[in-house]
Order: sequence, then structure tokens, then C-alpha cells
Amino acid sequence: MIARLLGLVAIGWCLGFAAFMLALPPPLEGTTTDAIVVPTGGPGRIDRGLDLLARHQAKRLLVTGVAPGVDAADLAREYHVPPALFACCVDLGTDAVDTRSNAEETATWVRAHHYTTVRLVSSAWHVRRARMELGAALGRGVVVLVDGVPSSPRLMTLVAEYNKLILRRVVLWTAPR
Repeated sequence: MIARLLGLVAIGWCLGFAAFMLALPPPLEGTTTDAIVVPTGGPGRIDRGLDLLARHQAKRLLVTGVAPGVDAADLAREYHVPPALFACCVDLGTDAVDTRSNAEETATWVRAHHYTTVRLVSSAWHVRRARMELGAALGRGVVVLVDGVPSSPRLMTLVAEYNKLILRRVVLWTAPR
């Protein structure tokens, strides 16, 4: 009996992982939002956010999870962007250290600016969990659109992300409201 149950769980996990991989969100094109949020941690994320901002796809950009000591001038140099773009339209969040604290930092920033639409830019394999965490931190009233940045992660990274997604979903479903 236990072997059958474990077998069913394993089959369910494999089918879910296949669906997770087949449905990785692509970059979102042609959509303007109030704000763009980019959690640090993966290649191409900040580039994508800055490009969208330069193309006037949002009023403002938050880069959340920036290491302490990194400032706007450092990032402007690193990403070959005019410092004026950072001065007018980019905020750096330095309080976050993981996906959940990225969401909390972002929710505080979104509320302070009274934004109602946000584009979340993250790696395609990470953006669903980041969206789930941000949705939980924001509650109702803010539309969060996902913008997946293509990348080539290792298989173990994908497995770990899928497991984190499942576990956090269970925690959020069972958490008292």
C-alpha cells in the first residue's frame, strides 16, 4: 500500500515537473505597467528591466535585493545606462536577501507609490514562485504581470525551484489568514 502511494506521489511530482518546464513564462511584450520590479540573482534580469524602462514600459523600476554598498552609479556603469535614468526612475532595495523578502520589500515600495500594476521581471524558471510570494505580500488590488527572462539553468536548479514552489504553495494555502 505504501509503495503504491509513493509511486503515485512520484508520478504526480514528475508530471507536475514536466508541466512546470513546458509552461515557463516568456518575456512579456507590448504591455505597459505602472512599475517594473527586478529581483537580483539571475543573468539578464536587470538588463531586461532597464531596457523596458528605457522603452517607457513603466514609470519606475525597483531593483530589489541589491547588495549593501552597491549604489546607482555602480549599476549605471555596470549596465551601460545613463546615470540620469537611475536618478529619475530607478530605486534600489537593499533589505531583501531571498525571494520572500524581495516580495515584502516590493510590496512596501508598491504601496508607498500607490501602484496598481507591476511587471515582475525574473528568470523564467523563478518568476512563478516570485509572483506567488509577491501576490501573498501585496494582497488584492495590485495586478502583477510576469516577464520571464530566458536562461539555461542546470537541472538541479530547476528541480530545487520546483520543490520550493510546491512547498511555498502548500505553506501559503495552509497559513492562517
